Amino acid sequence: MPMIETINLTKKYGEFVALDHLNLTIEEGDCFGFIGPNGAGKTTTIKILATLLKPSWGEARIDGKVVGYQNHLIRPIIGYVPDFMGAYEDMVVTEYLEFFAACYGIHGKKREQVVRDVLDLTDLSYKANSEVNGLSRGMQQRLAVARVLLHDPKVLLMDEPASGLDPRARIEMRELLKELRRMGKTIIISSHFLHELAELCNVVGIVERGKLVYSGSVADVMRRTSAGMVIQIMVDERANEAAELLAKVKGVNRVDVVEAEGGQRIDVAVDPESGFRASEIPSRLIANGFRLSSMAQEQVNLETAFMRLTKGLVQ
Repeated sequence: MPMIETINLTKKYGEFVALDHLNLTIEEGDCFGFIGPNGAGKTTTIKILATLLKPSWGEARIDGKVVGYQNHLIRPIIGYVPDFMGAYEDMVVTEYLEFFAACYGIHGKKREQVVRDVLDLTDLSYKANSEVNGLSRGMQQRLAVARVLLHDPKVLLMDEPASGLDPRARIEMRELLKELRRMGKTIIISSHFLHELAELCNVVGIVERGKLVYSGSVADVMRRTSAGMVIQIMVDERANEAAELLAKVKGVNRVDVVEAEGGQRIDVAVDPESGFRASEIPSRLIANGFRLSSMAQEQVNLETAFMRLTKGLVQ
């Protein structure tokens, strides 16, 4: 049984469709990267799973329990981290965590131990007596993670946890999330830092205008988007003439000349199944008097995959 499952999950606000028949399956222990432009439906999905929004129709299940009908059974097994935590004036870190531990029904010596444990895990022990309002943005986000770990949830729902963080704080957050994954937590994380999601997640989902464009393993999305291979070439001069020449090579689908560091780059999109031979490119160029300064296959990453699978549409 999947840990998280959505079946035709839809959310409408009047005539506006924020989420359109979303079907996701996330297994226990997965770290699922939720990718999409602003307004694509990521936050709506996470808030529904966090039992904060009701879907217009369709169904969402967490650990077999139905969101909206069994919320009292779902809330003890989830932890929700929004992109910004609320301010708690005059509250120190330990008081903040003890307050929420009490809300989860953790009391006495056990509460003291749990608070110490989550402070250690999030590397905030040295800030135990600091005011929450006085913490940096990165430390506040780590405190938000510490809060949702107090009751040891199975599932973590994280909406842009790296939003607004400086590079060092993002690295610290990434390392914390890696540790949580090693602990066996099932994690949904939305983020615009795609290279970090590629490092963290084993599965991803790409949404655009409320619709699911792709869902599957990171390795599969790389294979899918690299099927049309692109070779990047730099010549010393006459890039446009070289591009016209390469467009006639067997197996070449498209040739583009783009501005790049060091001059103009020629991007040659080829069909690997057409009998295309990479050696044909340098031999054709040299035979026609061009001097080839570099030639390499484009490196496909999660950012490349996102750009190829989406159209840039917003709600």
